[in-house]
Amino acid sequence: MTILVTGCAGFIGSNFVHTWLASSNETVINLDKLTYAGNLANLDSFKDDKRHVFVQGDIGDRDLVAALLSKYQPRAVLNFAAESHVDRSIHGPGEFIQTNVLGTFNLLECVRAYWTKLPESQVGLDQQTFRFLHVSTDEVYGSLSPTDVPFKETNPYEPNSPYSASKAASDHLVRAWHHTYGLPVLTTNCSNNYGPYHFPEKLIPLVILNALAGKPLPIYGDGQQVRDWLYVEDHCRAIARVLEAGRVGQCYNIGGWNEKANLDVVRTLCGILDELQPRSDGKSYSEQITYVKDRPGHDRRYAMDASKMQRELGWKPLETFETGIRKTVQWYLSNQSWVEGVTSGAYRQWLDKHYGRD
Repeated sequence: MTILVTGCAGFIGSNFVHTWLASSNETVINLDKLTYAGNLANLDSFKDDKRHVFVQGDIGDRDLVAALLSKYQPRAVLNFAAESHVDRSIHGPGEFIQTNVLGTFNLLECVRAYWTKLPESQVGLDQQTFRFLHVSTDEVYGSLSPTDVPFKETNPYEPNSPYSASKAASDHLVRAWHHTYGLPVLTTNCSNNYGPYHFPEKLIPLVILNALAGKPLPIYGDGQQVRDWLYVEDHCRAIARVLEAGRVGQCYNIGGWNEKANLDVVRTLCGILDELQPRSDGKSYSEQITYVKDRPGHDRRYAMDASKMQRELGWKPLETFETGIRKTVQWYLSNQSWVEGVTSGAYRQWLDKHYGRD
């Protein structure tokens, strides 16, 4: 059998491919546009692996998607493809609407056409066994106060950024295609991921690389924005479990049960780096912490109630924040060639735009 995955040269998607092929011989067809955060180096270990077929292309290209579905006859389509950074969405929301909303719409239409042609019932692949799994975010729920209970799947959507609004729209499309057309869908909403192959625009890899380069460690506002941190391999195991046994039409919150303020995360990273790769002058990396102007509409707190995942599917994260963050730092220290490959001139220009001093 075969699965088709989209956006799997990026951070979460490439980790999913690694996790999937570590325990399965099922072929993965990987469709990725290779935008700035898509990196084939994430998939180097599968260059000669016949179980992994990479295709460069856009989920908005209906002819290409239809051709791949017809050729490979996947039993499931998993949609990781998305523009995913809040800061980028503030400066350029159009790309987020194009990929996250229109791209998801186009993908759904192609998948619906493919699915309706499958046999209604037979041994093996049919309309009953096929699945479309859509990977989304906790940011669609909006922001929590310090005393609010964590987000549940029943929380209303209250997106506050162009990014989260585009993902909310895509989630609604997936829901509508199930209720209107009967497409067998599953949706997952995850908290903040971290781990290997993370493009260094996000907090954790940005801090690690800036610290090692002797650069400032930028903290938005007072640094007290709280996020629930989820090790990416735990997230990938959860997605595989939802695909295996999730109830059609349902949403599943995936979280790490690790609420941490951004400033505390940065201080933890500094402490691990002080231990594993001390500064030559003997000072702590924490002396590089620099506070910058907060971004517009910055949500104060996210937290996920992942009890449905544990109750219905028996999943819970294997990593604590302490074990996961140490693994992450060790990975970046051991993979400097990967780091050098992604820190291009274009990326440095982006850093200057968002974190540069006035």
